[in-house]
Amino acid sequence: MSDHPKAKRLFGRSQGKALSARQQRAVDEMLPRLSWSDEGGIDPKALLPDYGRHVLEIGFGAAEHLIGQAVRHPDTGFVGIEPFLNGVAKALTGIDDHGLTNIRVKREDARDEIVRMPDASFDQIYLLFPDPWHKARHAKRRFIQADTAAELARLLKPGGRLRLATDVRSYADHAFPILLGRADLEWTGQRASDWRDNPDDHIITRYQTKNLGDIAPVFMDFVKV
Repeated sequence: MSDHPKAKRLFGRSQGKALSARQQRAVDEMLPRLSWSDEGGIDPKALLPDYGRHVLEIGFGAAEHLIGQAVRHPDTGFVGIEPFLNGVAKALTGIDDHGLTNIRVKREDARDEIVRMPDASFDQIYLLFPDPWHKARHAKRRFIQADTAAELARLLKPGGRLRLATDVRSYADHAFPILLGRADLEWTGQRASDWRDNPDDHIITRYQTKNLGDIAPVFMDFVKV
């Protein structure tokens, strides 16, 4: 994995408890086949050529949302990037459980991957409950910054959508002005229910049900203009 300066790391440990035997086999055997090269450009259309729509999920955690969306939308190609080995292993076993052929995954810092992708690569991008880095001195580690917001907007097709969800007030207060300030992204919220209620197409994960944040989940949906 890439060695970012410590001050700019967006995640803590890269592995938790030991993988099960099945998870380790999936990492050893499936991940090389479902991942992609560390060098050169990354074209989602080339990774998943049989699909007309392409979706990116950044930091997919335990992969419940990623797997669930791929099951719901077998006609869409999904790209998932996650630095935490245990999450990647769960994604791989989920892919195996459901016999999915419409997902590619990589264990990596997403910042290194998205800059290698062409403009207008995705119809949808998800960034759900990213690490909030609560302390003010750690705010620079949060995924949404001016440069990453620009990259996300660049990767969306015209009319494509970005969804950020968080249950931490400081993260919402940090990220929303950055995204709202972009002329190429238009916030879709019109009433309180648009950001307070689970979107109709949302898949609730076990993390979300734990209510670990300091506010109820907030959903910020933006469209590329």
